[in-house]
Amino acid sequence: MSITVEEKNFGLATNPLTEARQMVRCYTLKNTKGMSVSLIQLGATIQSISLPDGSKKVEDVCLGFDDIAGYVTNKAAYIGGTLGRVANRVANGGFTMDDTTVDLTRNVEDQFHLHGGFVGFDSVIWEVEQKTPQGVVFRHESPHGHEGYPGTLRCLVTYRLDNENRLFISYEATTDRPTIVNLSSHVYLNLAGHNAGPKGLAEHTVEIASSEIVATDDMQIPTGQLTLVDNTVFDLRSPVVLGERLKQFEDRPIKGFDNCYVVNGGQLLRSTVKVAKIVHPPSGRALEVWTDQPGMQFYTANNISKMAGKKGFHYVKHGSFCVQTEKFPDAVNHQKFPSINLNPNETYRHEVVYWFKIEKICRCCYKK
Repeated sequence: MSITVEEKNFGLATNPLTEARQMVRCYTLKNTKGMSVSLIQLGATIQSISLPDGSKKVEDVCLGFDDIAGYVTNKAAYIGGTLGRVANRVANGGFTMDDTTVDLTRNVEDQFHLHGGFVGFDSVIWEVEQKTPQGVVFRHESPHGHEGYPGTLRCLVTYRLDNENRLFISYEATTDRPTIVNLSSHVYLNLAGHNAGPKGLAEHTVEIASSEIVATDDMQIPTGQLTLVDNTVFDLRSPVVLGERLKQFEDRPIKGFDNCYVVNGGQLLRSTVKVAKIVHPPSGRALEVWTDQPGMQFYTANNISKMAGKKGFHYVKHGSFCVQTEKFPDAVNHQKFPSINLNPNETYRHEVVYWFKIEKICRCCYKK
């Protein structure tokens, strides 16, 4: 049995690049194990991920909205969207390339550039390059000078689902002049269900194969240094219960995780390796993150204020998590960081696999 791909209208949106009204389509991938993933053209966004738990109960574990208005209203949270041209922060919204100063837009308090600027890849309407037997390929061409970036950038994002409950995301990009690229996905997850909130999130265990994080200042701009996680709240090399660990952030300026973990030895690899495992023991749902990237931002939705999500449920602070594979934040301003430069004769590539699993549940430990 193969994967099925169903297509339907999701709603009308204004294309920010042309100001034209455009119909956004939704593509739902379904496998034989009862898992489905819905993707929309707006932002090449993951709108839902539904899968059974240990007792065959199906829940949508991905935060999102039932209509275009939800995504537009809550744009600042980047719910489910594709981040680009450069995910994460660029200090002062600028950098030097080939002895030329490049000024990007500063879309956060006029101080720095975040997630591609005012109209990032999460806000544009991607074209559908093709439907494949396992999924869908989205295409976007970002014009030279958009948000200050040099070069016309052609991007493809491929989503594939298989019968092992693996969601594969592949990014590719090419340019016609030297530029910078660092794409990622801002999918928010809660393995207890998208509406399970802080109580559900607190029950998760988290394990990240990383001994260092990217050190940042009070504005979360990298200092250029890496910090060892030994004897800190950031040490997730053995599984920790998230609710207990989050309590240790109450006296800190940033109330939870929002850190780029150095994975894969801080190198870009030739194939994907498992870098993180997150489990919700009461339901038995587990997620493994496999990637070829040198970094993974782990974020516990610290900045989410109450927003109306799918089916009328409200999303709040510490009610979900993000695992964004990427190169390091502000890499363009730190020579020691893995380079995000892209030249005309090169292809940017980035692979991530979200592998959802069911673990045996110990019924004695968890009272429903």
